[in-house]
Parts: sequence; structure tokens; C-alpha cells
Amino acid sequence: MTRAIISFDTELSAGLYQRGANARANFESSILGRCRDGDFGIIFQMDMLERHGLTGTFFVDPMPALVYGPEVIDAIVRPVVARGHEVQVHIHTEWLAFARFNPVGRLTGRNIGDFPLGAQKKLIALARDILVGAGAPKPTAFRAGNFGANDDTLRALAALGFRFDSSFNGAYQGHGCDISLDAGNLGMRTHHGVVEVPVSGLMDRASRFRPAQLCAMSEEEMRDALDHSAASGAIQFSAFSHSFELLSRDREVPNGLAISRMEALCRAVADDTRVTSGGFATLPGPPERPARIGVAAPKPLRTLRRTIEQAYGHLAHEVRYVRDLITVTVNSSRWGKILGGVFLAVA
Repeated sequence: MTRAIISFDTELSAGLYQRGANARANFESSILGRCRDGDFGIIFQMDMLERHGLTGTFFVDPMPALVYGPEVIDAIVRPVVARGHEVQVHIHTEWLAFARFNPVGRLTGRNIGDFPLGAQKKLIALARDILVGAGAPKPTAFRAGNFGANDDTLRALAALGFRFDSSFNGAYQGHGCDISLDAGNLGMRTHHGVVEVPVSGLMDRASRFRPAQLCAMSEEEMRDALDHSAASGAIQFSAFSHSFELLSRDREVPNGLAISRMEALCRAVADDTRVTSGGFATLPGPPERPARIGVAAPKPLRTLRRTIEQAYGHLAHEVRYVRDLITVTVNSSRWGKILGGVFLAVA
């Protein structure tokens, strides 16, 4: 059977930190997904998974502990572990630029792959230890922030005893992801001593890979990608999201499109008898000679339908934001009442 791995890159925002957000404000926005309509982050995501009988994997970035302190990471890890979901290692090395203590001296970089092998080993070991200190079982899997890993990252993971890596995303190859694998093969295989578990996806154009990410794929595309993996005999179908991805881009309101897509993905996994749910702890490794799992071919009309759907979803959020702005204007001036009334009537 095919294992559906539904994962969430669970991370605080370095951008919010730079804009002055304290640990609590960053946690509420980035982890709880808090907006004026409620919370749509990891608690909401776990609730939805559990309604469908599914287990999720939360790749938690512990590097903000170097800036905010370890308590904020404890607050992320505890509820995930308590509810029986997986915690695995995620790293955004951007935080080193703000750290009170840099464990690799003066080295900084956007991606873990920007660092030499020795520094990568030190950073990954530190990240693992912070998560274990927060109450997570010893992690077995890793994903680089921005998918920015290289072959040295895999060598570092192997040296540290990790079994799996999930940093290979065909959409990022040549754009930060420098793992030397064929993007046209979505099958699990051993590379530099660890098992690579690529992000699943399909081709939305002849030469463009579309990853299985909630904000990137329509419900139709996600179902087709899942069906292709199961029909191809793949060991895994790997889809991902973020802790804050069910919010609009400005994080002011819930993203109804992303929420409906997650619901549809959970339902598709739960209803497909060829598919089981789970994470990396019990994931079987690939055979000695793993089968090649190709990428589903593009369907132009499917791509067009998603493009229209995405455009409508973005417009809906922007219109709501502009409507609220104009409502303030309407209440503050005579001309605002006139111009705002015209816009609100149209929108």
C-alpha cells in the first residue's frame, strides 16, 4: 500500500521577528494561525486530520530558540506529541543572523546547503537536541527550510543517524535545492546514506513540476497526484503545507480555498483503500533496487481550472481587505462615503 505522508513545515517567521514581533505574537500568528476569525494553525490542522482518522507529520524548526529562547519550541512540540502526531526536524538557518549565540561562529546563510559539511552536522544535531529537549521522540527525518539542501546535507544526516530526508522538491531544483537526484523520479531511494522521500506532485506544463502543496495544487490535481502514486505502486505519497498556510497572505483572515483543499485531501486519503496514513517512524525503506515512479503528465484544462481557481481565491481575500479599508474611509469623510459606496456596490 501507499503511505500518505501529510506534513506541515511548522515554523516561526523571521520576517515578523524583524518587524518587532515578540515570541508570543509570532507564535500566535505563525503556529496557531490566529486571525480575527479564530485559529487556523496546527491545532486546527490536527483537528481536521483526526476527524478523518489520519496522522500528520510536523517538521518543526527549532532555530528560533536561539533568539526567543527554548520555551516557544516547547509550546509547539508539546501539543503535537500529546495528540499522537509526529515531530521531525526542520531548519531555517536565516535565524542565525539574529541569534544571541551562533553555534557555527560567524557563518550565516539562507539555506542549510549554504554551509560546509561540518557546520551542517553541528546545526542539525543542535536542532535535533532542542526538539528532544522539548519532549519529542528522537527524530528520524529531516526537511530543509526552503528545500535548500545539498548532498552534504544528506551526508550530515547519515552521520547523525537519521534514516530519512524529505528535502527534495522538483519545483525547487536549481533554486536552492541542490540534491543530485532526478526530478522525474518520485520514488523513494537511498542517496548518500539516507532514504530520500521526495515531495510528490505532477507536471502542470510540459516542463514544469507542480508540488503537492495545499497552496499550489487544486483539489483535482491533488487527487490525481495521489491516484498516480497509488496506481504506480509508490511506497509513499508526500504532500505538505505550513503551519500558517490556512491563512490569507496577509494572515488577517482564513484562506477558505486552502481549508477546502486540506479537507478534500484528508477525505481522499481516508477513502482510498490503496492508501494508508502515517509518518516516518514506521515508513518502510525502499527495496535494494527501487522501482522508478514517474511524474503524472500535464493536462492543460486541469491546469487552466486551477489557475482560474487560484486567481479567484486571491481576489476574494484582497477584495475583503480592500472592503474593510474602504469601510473605514466611508465612516471618516464625505468623499469617502461617495467613493466607497460605489466600490462596495460593485464588489
